[in-house]
Amino acid sequence: QVQLVESGGGLVQAGGSLRLSCAASGSIFSINAMGWYRQAPGKERELVAGIAKNGRTNYADSVKDRFTISRDNAKNAVYLQMNSLKPEDTAVYLCNAQVQSSVPPWTSRDYWGKGTLVTVSS
Repeated sequence: QVQLVESGGGLVQAGGSLRLSCAASGSIFSINAMGWYRQAPGKERELVAGIAKNGRTNYADSVKDRFTISRDNAKNAVYLQMNSLKPEDTAVYLCNAQVQSSVPPWTSRDYWGKGTLVTVSS
């Protein structure tokens, strides 16, 4: 089994910054893509940023030039640096990882963290 645990959420004023972290643990052989999603009340879950194993990144248009995703493959971790935060960034942020299992049947599947709440006040 694999667990993803996020940290770093909280309350911040508009224009401020937060850094989210997500660490994966368990029966991990390798991790391919990792990413951050968010879900605001009454809205669908949306991709915020993704990062491939080789470091290639992609971002939602709404966060480009404000958020930066990075990963540490040795630590099975992914991070999201969020700058110039806006009230519309308020949401639960969830970590996602595509994990190749280290135990039989050695399958690859997506795992999700439980999320961390980010609240941006105006």
